[in-house]
Amino acid sequence: MNKRVLVPLAQGCEELEAVTVIDLLRRAGIEVTTAGLDKQAVKASRGTVFIPDATLDEVLDMPFDMIVLPGGLPGADNLANDDRIIALLKRMAAAGKFVCAICAAPTVLAKAGVLAGKRATAYPGTLDKMNLPDVTYTGAAVVRDGIVVTSRGPGTALPFALDLIEALVGKEIRDRVDKSLMR
Repeated sequence: MNKRVLVPLAQGCEELEAVTVIDLLRRAGIEVTTAGLDKQAVKASRGTVFIPDATLDEVLDMPFDMIVLPGGLPGADNLANDDRIIALLKRMAAAGKFVCAICAAPTVLAKAGVLAGKRATAYPGTLDKMNLPDVTYTGAAVVRDGIVVTSRGPGTALPFALDLIEALVGKEIRDRVDKSLMR
């Protein structure tokens, strides 16, 4: 059965992170659905405009194997301030599904309570402000701790996406996609 991933796109998201995750997961044969928080086109942090596949309300009850939150500001704040996103993160984590975030978006995972007791990384300074004594901040490019995968920022989007592929469909497919990138 094909793996399914949800990538919520909030106004002000970081486009490099969103596009890299969407593109690489699709190269791996993973079904990716992008969802806007409303019916509007999404203007990313550097002005790129995305047309999401669906609205969040349209996909909230669909089964996904993973949710990936792009960072950027105010994108991560917009995700954190959406009660549907927080509830979805809690529900997916409770069901043992992957909850993933990059850059400033690990703060959304923290708000949902899914970082508790985990090792994580994020854009420097973002998690520090939240007073999270039960989270071990590593500062690494990518950290996978069970079902939680976090990454540091735009420059780590490619290794982050490759790690997500490995987590979902295995090292062989990850290596095939990585090799095709010619890096």
